Amino acid sequence: MGALGRWCVRHRTLVVLVWLVALIGFAAADQLAGSRYTTQFQLPDTPSAAALTLLQRDFPAASGDTDQIVLHATAGTVRDPAVQAAVTAMLARVARLPHVQAVTSPYGPRGAGQISRDGTVAFATVSFDQRAQSLPVPAVKQVITVAQAAQGPRLQVALGGQAIEQSAARTGSSSTAIGVVLALVVLGFAFGALFAAFLPLITALAGIGVGFALTGLLTHVFAVASFATVLGVLIGLGVGVDYALFIVTRHRTGLRGGRSVEDAAASAVSTAGRAVLFAGLIVCIALLGQFALGVTFLYGVAVTAAITVALTMLSSLTLLPALLGFIKLRALSRRERARLAADGPVAGKATGFWARWAAGLERRPVLPGAGALALVVLIALPVLGLRLGLDDAGSDPAGSTTRLAYDLLARGFGPGFSGPFQLVAELPAAADAAKFPAVLRQVAAQPGVAAVTPPVTSPNGRIAVAQLYPATSPQDQATSDLLHALRDRVVPQAQAGTGLRVLVGGATAIQDDFATVLAGKLPLFIAVVVVLAFLLLVMVFRSLLIPLVASVMNLLSVGAALGLLNVVFAKGWGDGLLGLSGHNPVEVFVPVLLFSTLFGLSMDYEVFLVSRMHEHWLLSRDNRASVTLGQAETGRVITAAATIMILVFLSFLFEQQLIIDQFGVGLAGAVIVDAFLIRTVLVPAAMHLSGTANWWLPRWLDRLLPRTVESPAEPEPRKELVNV
Repeated sequence: MGALGRWCVRHRTLVVLVWLVALIGFAAADQLAGSRYTTQFQLPDTPSAAALTLLQRDFPAASGDTDQIVLHATAGTVRDPAVQAAVTAMLARVARLPHVQAVTSPYGPRGAGQISRDGTVAFATVSFDQRAQSLPVPAVKQVITVAQAAQGPRLQVALGGQAIEQSAARTGSSSTAIGVVLALVVLGFAFGALFAAFLPLITALAGIGVGFALTGLLTHVFAVASFATVLGVLIGLGVGVDYALFIVTRHRTGLRGGRSVEDAAASAVSTAGRAVLFAGLIVCIALLGQFALGVTFLYGVAVTAAITVALTMLSSLTLLPALLGFIKLRALSRRERARLAADGPVAGKATGFWARWAAGLERRPVLPGAGALALVVLIALPVLGLRLGLDDAGSDPAGSTTRLAYDLLARGFGPGFSGPFQLVAELPAAADAAKFPAVLRQVAAQPGVAAVTPPVTSPNGRIAVAQLYPATSPQDQATSDLLHALRDRVVPQAQAGTGLRVLVGGATAIQDDFATVLAGKLPLFIAVVVVLAFLLLVMVFRSLLIPLVASVMNLLSVGAALGLLNVVFAKGWGDGLLGLSGHNPVEVFVPVLLFSTLFGLSMDYEVFLVSRMHEHWLLSRDNRASVTLGQAETGRVITAAATIMILVFLSFLFEQQLIIDQFGVGLAGAVIVDAFLIRTVLVPAAMHLSGTANWWLPRWLDRLLPRTVESPAEPEPRKELVNV
């Protein structure tokens, strides 16, 4: 590792040029190729997937996405001649647009029930020829444009549905600039040197820039969710700044100790860089662990986020040493350079608050450790009542067309009209179509069902389809309960003796099935990530106890994050405090993304903290001294890195997307717990209490594992802490 840092300093111009070429080249390729982001919830071996397969085979015209054009008469009713004429003409234009299969007008014979009782709200259904994830975004936006052109003084038009929602998804990140500014402020305070403050940002943005362009290109290879770029950019910014901060801090220590620029950079990459390498590998392992779930929707998110993290790690190990070679001693502040010139090299000493804190924890580890553990458990307790689900358009930003459509439908018909179920009946013979209406009448009489549309039979007579509108919103627990009641009891009883096979599908059912399948696979995913990270830490630290404690602590961090999410979003605590929309379930894939990201990020601090302790242990074989010195020397940089992470993750809130809001709040809260309670109190306290057992490894296992750190030839006497 040291040789890599030295080579990058000596060939700094070449290294910078390679990164510039990569950044410009991939960005140009991304612009030329464009991007195809998608959101797909379909899962194999579920009733909703079986229903969709039937539609695609026997009724392709009904297998595409069905969205709504919602009409609101601001004066009079939608039946007024002028309003009806404007709407009819607009719907005729929409019906002729590319990828539009059919339009069901509220004024037509099949539009019965599509006008509210007071006549002020109506909706038309737009049936596309493909599922939402396959529709070209320009085609969907053209539908929005044509529909909204009919607005006037007496008519308000809004659109809702999966395709409309997906076309409005943003792939850029306005919060990136906010995160950059906040990170720069913290770095300025941490270093007191302009050049040193900018370097972590430059290296992080270089890796993120290449990763962002690669993400756009990869959308042509496999499905990538529309929010993947926002998550990738902000995760990359958080970890990239952290990685560079660790290395720059160690480099500055070397310069103050009298090393040359080249030697200081080589030493920083050899020590802090090695910690960065293994921390980055663990983050990537945690992200790619999502493949253990077998849910294709998450594959694109996992791969693109892991690529971005890997690139930020690579830029920290190559581009950063090159830039350090360019700025030379300007990595130090003017005061530090003047002091170095006047007084000569200064031996590295742990001083200030963290020296006092580490020494105090060495003397009395039990009480602070027990207090920190109790506080973490208290924060995590609400996870026991966690409700997972998928959000609906009621969580969209106020003023968006999808939110307006949701509100208008809820006002005119009920919240369930924004997310209907599809009842798909397989007909053994064409004559069996006459039996389906009787089944529908029994289903419509069930509690929680607002309305059921008349059935439509496929041209080949093999299947019939009807829409069922729940009385509650798609994200409401009652809607999920209704779905399971329909499948388990109501539909089987209604179809008994008819020879029909009726499946409950549609976009809302697909989302519920997705949530159920994903929740069931979470234990396997967590086990895979924990085991892989444990094995890597065993190899790095030549210990069994340290990786075990690290895994338990990381699980506590995740528990605290999910407990915090539950009270902020599901319980509604964030309504007034953060201006967030409350009483929403935690998105079912947020725990997956949160766990994989947080587990990796927590390991950043764990690896950096324990790596320093490990260095002292290899030199002195004194556990108490090693733990104390390691914490004293890393406390400031870990808390500075955590502060940057917290500010970057809180900048997620400016995105005004529920999943991004939840991800930001969960990660920010978890980093607060992890950095300021677990890594600065719990881990050092546990290591003091464990003594030399921290570093025990069976000899046979030690011989089997590859070595990542060379033991020093001679021990070094214990350094003294300077308590000032």
